[in-house]
Amino acid sequence: MTPPAPLPPDDLCRADVPPRPAGRLDAARCSVQALARGDSGVATASPVQRWLLVEQPGPWGRDALLQSRFDARVAPLLAERARREDVRVLLVRRPGDRLADAGGRWAYADSRPGREGMWWSVRTSDADLLTAPWDGSVGEPAAGPAYLVCTHGGHDACCALRGRPLARAMPAPGPADVWECSHLGGDRFAANVVVLPHGFYYGQVPGDGGLLVAAHQQGQVALAWLRGRAGLPAHVQAAQHGAREELGLLGVDDLAPLEATRLPDPAPDVERWQVALAGTPGPVTVVVESRPSPEAVHLTCSAARPGRVRTWHRLSVSRDDGRPGSGQ
Repeated sequence: MTPPAPLPPDDLCRADVPPRPAGRLDAARCSVQALARGDSGVATASPVQRWLLVEQPGPWGRDALLQSRFDARVAPLLAERARREDVRVLLVRRPGDRLADAGGRWAYADSRPGREGMWWSVRTSDADLLTAPWDGSVGEPAAGPAYLVCTHGGHDACCALRGRPLARAMPAPGPADVWECSHLGGDRFAANVVVLPHGFYYGQVPGDGGLLVAAHQQGQVALAWLRGRAGLPAHVQAAQHGAREELGLLGVDDLAPLEATRLPDPAPDVERWQVALAGTPGPVTVVVESRPSPEAVHLTCSAARPGRVRTWHRLSVSRDDGRPGSGQ
């Protein structure tokens, strides 16, 4: 496997600019258009459940791991191990940091329900990551959540234009709690944030993100910008979101999935699910529906042609005592 060509040496020493000029946040940008359309980010979190965070200052090309200052001989081997073990690799850097400030840190994070945790270590060389255990058996446990803000301008300009100001301003309680990170997905929802170890995805986070941080410091989600929890199927993410809206259950561990049943499709291209969740005081049943978007849109700034997406909608929420929630 031949990695992409490295970035020019002069650019690799800087973290305050993307690999190419990001441009302006004008009306043509995908995130601006998504906000204007009112695109829903519900149930768009990644399916990933395990993560490898690799501190790597300097700009990143479109393929961050292979187009950065990370050891070019090690990068494809690390990518292969991550694919084999189903682990998502994210490059991270301090907001505004430069190369000389790097400490060679790396972390393993587990978002699986009941196994949530994150452990930080320091590598002496990039090759260390090829043999290090990815199971939480090494490293210092993180004392609290980490906020990863996508600032990957080499992947989409909106991520840099919206993400970098947010990462610099986010009022996290400790200096190790906020990181810029490589591509998270859902560029049109920039600024995008994932909160580890639970793996909650947020999009279109406004201002300095203070309300998001405040919610997680209280063990709750910030529902207004929540895209979903990583690792869960889209229909479960949608059901959890609908139940949180209806019942006000905002705890990070609320509404664990119990069972999901595919219902008969009411129309072509329409998908309907019934999902049982662990509620308070008893189980909650949610019916959700997925429909194709009415029009094709540009999903990223660099998209060559428009595409369609599916959106999720809450139909009903009910508790085991028979008390219904409202539908929509």
